[in-house]
Amino acid sequence: MYSVLVGSKTTQSTLCPCRRVLENRDAVYEKISQYLQLKNVIVKLQEMPSETLHTQVDLGCNFYVNSEVPDSSKIFLALGFGFFAELTLEEAVKFIDKKSKMLSQIVENLSRDAANIKAHIRLVLEGLRELQDLPDHDT
Repeated sequence: MYSVLVGSKTTQSTLCPCRRVLENRDAVYEKISQYLQLKNVIVKLQEMPSETLHTQVDLGCNFYVNSEVPDSSKIFLALGFGFFAELTLEEAVKFIDKKSKMLSQIVENLSRDAANIKAHIRLVLEGLRELQDLPDHDT
């Protein structure tokens, strides 16, 4: 019975890290989505003639104001850690491509970690099943 309790605690202590890994992976997917949306906007800006751009800006809480951008050939892009850079549209697209590749690699690592944790949980549960002499669910 002691082995069952230890195995049960091991499974519970492994579930929390798995949940955190999956939440982190979802957050990285969200960042990738935002970068791809930004890239689509930049591509559309590149296709437009380089004249004054009229748009609406969200100030927060869905409060929009009309704005005018006299030169849309450069944008400020958040690099991370509170740093921003003024980049041309071409430079911004290159940065977004590199950042997306890096984030995709992070997603792969997190997915691999989650799969390893799930395999560990499965192994512990299989051991618990054998200790309790329960029938196998797969057959």
